[in-house]
Amino acid sequence: MKTVIVHTLFLIFLLGATAKNSFAQRPNALQGLGDRIGNLSGQGGSGGNTGDSLRNRSKEQDSIAIKFYFFDSTKAYQLDSTISDYTVRYPIPATHLFLGNTGSATKSILFSPYTKPGWDAGFHAFDVYKWKLDDVRFFNTTRPYTELGYLLGGRAEQIIDVMHTQNLKPNLNFSFQYRMINAPGVYRNQKTNHNNYLFNFWYQSVNKRYNNYFIVLSNKLQAGENGGLANVADLKNPIYNDDSYTIPTNIGGQPSYGTDFFNTTIGTGNKYTETNFLMRQQYDFGKKDSLVSDSIVLPLFYPRLRFEHTVKLGNYKYLFQDLAAAGSRQSNQPDSAYYTDRYNINFAPGNDSIFIQDRWKEISNDFSIYQFPDAKNLQQFIKLGAEIQLLTGVVRNNQSLYNFIGHAEYRNRTKNQKWNITALGKLFMTGSNFGDYHAYINLQRLLSQKLGSLEVGFENVNRSPSYIFNTTSNFYLAAPRGFSKENIVHLFGSLLQPKLGVRLGADYYLMTNYLYFKNYYQPRQESSPFNVLRLSASKTFSFFRRIKWHAEVYVQQKTGAVELNLPLFYTRNRIAYEGKLGFKNLNIAFGTEIRYQSPYKADNYSPLLGRFFYQDSITIANYPQIDAFMHLRIRGFRLFLRFDNLNASAFGKNFVTPENPFPGVLMRFGIHWSFVN
Repeated sequence: MKTVIVHTLFLIFLLGATAKNSFAQRPNALQGLGDRIGNLSGQGGSGGNTGDSLRNRSKEQDSIAIKFYFFDSTKAYQLDSTISDYTVRYPIPATHLFLGNTGSATKSILFSPYTKPGWDAGFHAFDVYKWKLDDVRFFNTTRPYTELGYLLGGRAEQIIDVMHTQNLKPNLNFSFQYRMINAPGVYRNQKTNHNNYLFNFWYQSVNKRYNNYFIVLSNKLQAGENGGLANVADLKNPIYNDDSYTIPTNIGGQPSYGTDFFNTTIGTGNKYTETNFLMRQQYDFGKKDSLVSDSIVLPLFYPRLRFEHTVKLGNYKYLFQDLAAAGSRQSNQPDSAYYTDRYNINFAPGNDSIFIQDRWKEISNDFSIYQFPDAKNLQQFIKLGAEIQLLTGVVRNNQSLYNFIGHAEYRNRTKNQKWNITALGKLFMTGSNFGDYHAYINLQRLLSQKLGSLEVGFENVNRSPSYIFNTTSNFYLAAPRGFSKENIVHLFGSLLQPKLGVRLGADYYLMTNYLYFKNYYQPRQESSPFNVLRLSASKTFSFFRRIKWHAEVYVQQKTGAVELNLPLFYTRNRIAYEGKLGFKNLNIAFGTEIRYQSPYKADNYSPLLGRFFYQDSITIANYPQIDAFMHLRIRGFRLFLRFDNLNASAFGKNFVTPENPFPGVLMRFGIHWSFVN
């Protein structure tokens, strides 16, 4: 607690010393349904508006309104300045459970199967901490713009965010982002240390015919694993009341507690590194034009035909290790006994270390052609392309794989902004993942300002099993067997009424050959079809103008004899005052947040595989989680103060898995500062 107070006073002093600098004023984020589709990720969405990336402002002004474009979208987005929802800044979504420490493995409460066809390593428990290629933002600014963020939590949890973008030339933009997540953990051997790096450039020729996008993206994720508490009854043992870090855990030995985020040593845990280099070049043929304003001639160009080439290099490493054999251990919980019991791994005499690793390298080349039926509407186009992907794996038996992939896409956001259509298809025509495909169509219609917007869509994915289910993976520990391709049918729809603050949604999944794990390491496949129906609703209620109640409700139900457990009901409610409190530049939101899911037999967690797995013996019935918060914004400065799990002391700790409890009461203090240089 003393560390938290010292850091807080230092940050307040720092902010006071720099408060006289100018802040960037940022408009609210655009709202919409199905914002975009990322070809690189297989995720859903759609394209949108084009337009100037900046409002016209003189260089003497101290603020700019920045717009940006995602890597694979033509829609212009604005930076988010809202403060009511903390999860906009916090890396773990509100619908995810995590193993009690920021940076540890997470799992969605809602049914959400992986829907990307083709090669996949199979490690997704840390996906929320990754930056992805289709989330890369490309800016165009008249002045340098910077964002700084810092979060300090209980047990010396820290998150550092840095983003800077500027135009080196009028037609050349450079952006840099960095994030560090470091948390020693509430329980033994939970330390996490994640680092994300991003460099990207965007160049456009003076005649606007040529574009070059260049990205360097790296995710280095390190998470200590303790295998859960050795005996969950120890939570009620008074000898551990003063320090939960001393409660015995299944693996990891007895490491000393440390808060130095420069010390990233993790003896027992998962270490994942993913690095991508990508360059996309485009050349357009079309019609030149110009716009004359105040004796200034602005060149314009309307493309009709576009040629595009994309090259991507990827380097992926997935490692689990337990190298703590030389350290002190509890005599009644040796690692060798844990791994023999849970994973059927027998150690040679005198050796109880584990080191399991898969490494992959990827190179892909994609060539595509665009045709724009309407030269003045870049939101309508037809795209055809082909990709060659080469993969080299250092696994149990070294592998050389390839795929030849064809893809097509059609998008159209009509000029009257009433219709938005996205249709795409991808087919693996030959190679290691032959027969995989992804078909997607999304229709959005603005019914009226009174009725709002309607969205309906269809998705069908046929995908090869992730490589962790392949017998040549070093993480495959069971008896050899083969698996069929997963097939996923997804129907979805939603109705958005912004005036009333209402959103209604429905998702229907039909799955065949569902793949999962059981008993820590044993792969399973359910050949019989089953379905999952999920209904959702969200509504913002207003009381006395400034009191807001943001309510979210999800109901989901499976049908079919499949080994899958889901909570029937999940709700999130934020009740807060949101307003200015009589101050012109002060926006404040303070109140309480309550989350609750109905009792269910939650998945357990396998630290060696870094995956959640099915269990059907222990029902987890958690109390509602109650948090208190105060968020405020003064121009470009935002402050977040939160107290999470307030009711843990009165009702006891909630559980994520049968062996992994949530921590008790936690305080988090964070700042976010954006400014024009």
